[in-house]
Amino acid sequence: MSNTDNGNVSLTLGDDGVATISFYHPAQNSLPASLLKELAEMITFAGVDSTSRVILLKSEGDRTFCAGASFDELLQIKDKQMGAEFFSGFANVINACRKSPKIIIARIQGKAVGGGVGLAAAADYCLATEAASIKLSELAIGIGPFVISPAVIRKIGLPAFSQLTIRAVDFQSAQWAQEKGLYNEVCVDIPTLDEAIASLTQKLASYHPEALVGLKQILWEGTENWDQLLLDRAAISGELVLSEFTQQALNGFLKK
Repeated sequence: MSNTDNGNVSLTLGDDGVATISFYHPAQNSLPASLLKELAEMITFAGVDSTSRVILLKSEGDRTFCAGASFDELLQIKDKQMGAEFFSGFANVINACRKSPKIIIARIQGKAVGGGVGLAAAADYCLATEAASIKLSELAIGIGPFVISPAVIRKIGLPAFSQLTIRAVDFQSAQWAQEKGLYNEVCVDIPTLDEAIASLTQKLASYHPEALVGLKQILWEGTENWDQLLLDRAAISGELVLSEFTQQALNGFLKK
């Protein structure tokens, strides 16, 4: 577990074969570089752990699932290298999900913004509540969802991604996200969500491990170039975040 002022990430290996990875940050479960690093490492570890059959990815609290990148940390980026390194954190998490031999189930209890949408898209199956609306706000702060776009487009297609990106200040409902393919199931509330997740993960954990590994490989066919692709995209975002437009926009959001 990482436990700092910047939040924490925990991994619990259950006797039932379910590895639960949970993250928390006081700023609406946003993701600074330290948490992104921990997430990638724990997803990778759970993937090779012999006692786990399925991975459950979740965040703490009952409101926001993930607010995406840490704005405070974005304002601390001073050069292209720092920018590329920060955004490569999201690339590493997505690639860890992609390359994990275990099926990853995401629990989306509340709103997902920016990188939070990318995190949901990197999972193999998403269960959400009706409160789990989504938004890609990157254009509104002068950058774009470049790193997460391959994962999001893979799930919802280019037309829906275009709508989500261009309407950068508007939330789309959980029902919209389900219709477009980001969410697989939408539950009325958190207790119902947790009941559905417990049932699904227990069933998956009882299935033949090699069959699950084979399924995972099929689900991610055609993404073998993502190691380099997502790092290239991180460099684009890392350069844009240095612009005066983006710096002013970030400061404006923080003052609200």
